[in-house]
Formats: sequence, structure tokens, C-alpha cells
Amino acid sequence: MVLKGYRAVTLENEKIRVTVLADKGTDIYEFLYKPRDIDFLWRSSLGLRSMTNYHPMAPVEEGDFLDFYEGGWQEMFPWGGQASVHRGVNTGLHGEVTLAPWDYRIEVDTPEEIVVTFSIRTRRAPFRLEKRLSVRRHEAALHIREVAKNESEQETEIVWGHHPAFGWPFLDDSCILDLPPCHIKVPATLDSTSRLAAEQEAEWPTAKLRTGGDVDLSRIPGPSARSQDLAFLYGFKEGWYALRSQSRSVGFGLAWDPQIFPWLWFWQLYRGGPDYPWWGNEYVAAVEPVTSMATRFADAIANGTAFKFAGQSTVSTELTAWAFEGAGPVSRVTRDGVEARS
Repeated sequence: MVLKGYRAVTLENEKIRVTVLADKGTDIYEFLYKPRDIDFLWRSSLGLRSMTNYHPMAPVEEGDFLDFYEGGWQEMFPWGGQASVHRGVNTGLHGEVTLAPWDYRIEVDTPEEIVVTFSIRTRRAPFRLEKRLSVRRHEAALHIREVAKNESEQETEIVWGHHPAFGWPFLDDSCILDLPPCHIKVPATLDSTSRLAAEQEAEWPTAKLRTGGDVDLSRIPGPSARSQDLAFLYGFKEGWYALRSQSRSVGFGLAWDPQIFPWLWFWQLYRGGPDYPWWGNEYVAAVEPVTSMATRFADAIANGTAFKFAGQSTVSTELTAWAFEGAGPVSRVTRDGVEARS
């Protein structure tokens, strides 16, 4: 299948349909729960646009990521956050692989299971990344297994993470984010619409507001909030979250290894963000497992959270994303399923 000039691969069973843009960073463009016809992922007002014959009006330090950000779920590798210059290279916004075409091969295509392996060798950094996606019969789950290799002899700092962003029609003011116990850190405000106080640390889910008082971050506000914030969550003994809609009795759960991704970036864009690039138009919540804490890549170097990738070494990790039904609280998400709180 080709979408707007991009090779696209669909993994599908009775429960879910997952569409991956092989020619654009392996973006997960669609995560559809078929019994309810609900796509959890945000679609930006920009939409999916072809890169063919595109000439930027003017080069920007961050690169072209925002010119082609259609929403969905991105892989950030080997750098994440805003651009910095590190070891002689401009890291760009969210790294090197987000706009690049990946190779892929279909490993298994049977009624019982579909397995597709995507791979890329980065051009500006010395890495190879392989990502194996699979869906199994009767499971509303996407299983992800990744293997990253530093092909150089040199230890290199990276920021690696996943950037799933959720939006309408799934996201609304009935949504609740369930998490295991963790801490909140807000180093700074993002812009004039930020509602969270800067330089604060707190226990999930309560944070301090700039205007005084507290807010429960687990409860997603409606678009009338007109705010934009980025909170860093950490201290997980188990890596999981569940974002559930009480109005639709359906939700999305993600499980991951907190030893590899100990930070969760919680980007809250509730029709805030004036001017470029959001213009106050977007309503989105992104909940992103990442190796490090960084608004800019250089932040991770400065605060010591950059992942130090040893030369000639390999790192493997697994994630599992679930669609589930039910409006009640979730006690846990694992590779085996979503557990409701009793």
C-alpha cells in the first residue's frame, strides 16, 4: 500500500489494524480498535503530506520534522528533543530516523500471526536499529521488539524513545491516565499558555499551577484549557500506563521496560501553543517512554540522563500496546494484557 507516496505496511487481525509508514520513520500512522472503530492516535491538522518536490521556504535548525508531522506514533533515535550540536552533528528535532525510509521484510503472514521486521542504518550516527512488529490472532495488541547496535568503537550518548500521541475522537475530557506510583518533574514552562509551575517536583498525579493551587494531571481537560505543558515522570518500578475514555469505555495501554526507558514524557497540548507550529489549533496528549529527560538533546547531556551506548554493543527491548474495553481504573499493563483494578 502507498499513502501520499510513502510505502505503508498494515498489520491486522480481528481486533486491531495497525498501519506503519515504512518510508517515514516507521511512524505508526493508525492504531485502530476495530470493534469500536476507534483510532487512538492523533492526526494533526497538517495531515500526512508527501515529501516529493518539497522545498522548504527557509532552512530551520530543527530540521524538517514539523513540516511533516502528521501525528501518530514516532520512533525517536538516536537523539530526542529539540536540536543541539553534539559530537559535531546537528541532532535535529527528535533525531535522525523520524523522516528516513526504513527497509522491511515480512517474516510471518499466517492467520495465526503477522510479523514484520523494519531496519535502518543511520547516516550521521554509527547505529543500526531493527524493529520487529507482530500481531497475533484474537489479541488486541501490537508487540514490538527492538535491537539497537552501536557499530563504532566509540561510546556515544543518545536519547531514544517512543512518541505516541493521542487525539480526537478518542481523546476528550472524560479521559484518565492511569500510572504506577511515580514522580513529576517540571523544569520549565513551554510558553505563555503553560499552566504548570516551573521548577517543581511532586508525586503523581498532583502538580502545582502557575496561578496557584493544584491540578490532577491524570485527568485530561477539554480543549477549552488552552494550555501547553511538558512534564517528566520518573521513578517507575514497572513501566506501564493506560489512557482510558470514560465516555467511550475504551482505552489504550502500553507496557515497556523501565530499565531502558526510565522517563515518561507527558506532552499536554490542549489547544494551547500560540503561533508556530501549533497556532492554538491542536488537542493532543502524548505519553512517551524515553531513555532520558530532555527538552533539548543537550539537556540530557547536561543533567546526566543521556543513555551512554558503549562501542560495539547491542541493546534490546520490548514494548506491547493494547486496546481494551472498560471505563474503570487499570491496575497494571503487561505484555500479557490489561488488568482492571479490583
